[in-house]
Amino acid sequence: MKSIFKGGLLALATAALPAVAYAHTGVGETGGLVHGFSHPISGLDHILAMVMVGVFAFQLGGRAVWAVPATFVLVMAFGGALGIAGVNLPFVETGIALSVVVLGAAVALNVRASTAVAMGIVGLFAIFHGHAHGAEMPENAGGAAYAAGFMIATALLHAAGLATGFLIARVGERQGAFVVRTAGGLSAVAGVGILTGLI
Repeated sequence: MKSIFKGGLLALATAALPAVAYAHTGVGETGGLVHGFSHPISGLDHILAMVMVGVFAFQLGGRAVWAVPATFVLVMAFGGALGIAGVNLPFVETGIALSVVVLGAAVALNVRASTAVAMGIVGLFAIFHGHAHGAEMPENAGGAAYAAGFMIATALLHAAGLATGFLIARVGERQGAFVVRTAGGLSAVAGVGILTGLI
């Protein structure tokens, strides 16, 4: 049991590694694409939410594997456009923190939502993530390149979540499911910490 719990912690730590590697990208070329790419991987809240979208999609299976992450990226682009345009959106940080809690809980509880419902849930949270990315665009960054950067980084984090779910599942149907759900639970707890300001 301890080794399975450690596996869940290891999965979350692995998902967070990009933030350590790329959190500071101010050295050298920092054009729109690089700034956009670095934004989703510079905060634990974004990383956990993006990876959990991928794991959630993996758990649902079928067309959800591509439809759920694609919905997030597309709706996030809309939210990013709102942020770049300076359109005010209330409760952005709260929405982002809640996304970590809800998506982590969905994975932990192995929620069997329909693909349409899952798309609706991730789409709602994607607006907040996208707005945050867009609103924090540096003045010297080109909007289109910046948006492309954060969309690419987000898609890669979704892919990491899908890959994490697949690799953990290979441990065995019963043990793999437990590790995946444990990772979701840890993510939800981290989301509560972010929401309350403890993290």
